[in-house]
Amino acid sequence: MLNMGYSSRFRKLPPRALHILVPFFLSLIMSGLVSFISTVKSIGFEYGLLLSWFIAWMLSWGVAFPAVLFTLPLARKFSSLFVRLEE
Repeated sequence: MLNMGYSSRFRKLPPRALHILVPFFLSLIMSGLVSFISTVKSIGFEYGLLLSWFIAWMLSWGVAFPAVLFTLPLARKFSSLFVRLEE
């Protein structure tokens, strides 16, 4: 899907790395979006917006990444209550 010839440039991680990489990228993207919206709502499109947003993003990502790591198994179990698993 996203493999655009990059495999020849570097070695890929083994599949077991997905349990860390998915929460890493998920928390990075989500905390970035939420902190940007919150920062714009708080200070508006003013001078220094990007710096204020970046600081807020890194602080929120520092909380979001461990939170996703710890809550993802619980969310999977809770979600399985609503999904018929293949037998």
